[in-house]
Amino acid sequence: MNERLSQISYDALPASVKPLADDILKISSAALGGPYNALLRSPEMARRCFDFLDYLRFRTSVNKRLNEFAILIQARISNAQYEWWAHETIARKAGLSDAVMKDLQACKRPSTMADDERLVYDYCVQLSLNHRVPDALWQEAVNAMGEQAVIDLTVLSGTYVMVSMLLNATQVGIPGGGEFPLEVLDPTDIRKRLLA
Repeated sequence: MNERLSQISYDALPASVKPLADDILKISSAALGGPYNALLRSPEMARRCFDFLDYLRFRTSVNKRLNEFAILIQARISNAQYEWWAHETIARKAGLSDAVMKDLQACKRPSTMADDERLVYDYCVQLSLNHRVPDALWQEAVNAMGEQAVIDLTVLSGTYVMVSMLLNATQVGIPGGGEFPLEVLDPTDIRKRLLA
């Protein structure tokens, strides 16, 4: 699979876009790569996306471990190789267990989730695959997390659908030609496995 966009260099950016690139470089483990390489082709949208992602990644009301778990769930659902690669290490540092990540990576409902992880898994999988959340699950999430965190989690999930689509459409590879971390599965198979 060949990447569809050449890598943008900082020096080639117009002067008006360099402040945004500077902000990206402060937080991005992939420099101007990953989704930013594509987003920078539309600088005004890139600025808005960056500010939005900044909130969802670093200022959200959702616990960092659960936030990263939700991102990995979306990566698995979308076969988003770069997204998984980029967030697995962050999730581990945030306290998500290797056992949970290994099951999810294999497209299985994790068997060793903590209660809060089970809630996030059920919520995100239902929302992403059925586009709805049953009343009982919604109420459980609100009772456990509060309304703001549930709204933040919902928007995070939807935003990482967009990030996954961007990465997949532009066929972003793993830096250095690394191995893809996810087996590419048919959406029907993913749905069946994760909803089991």
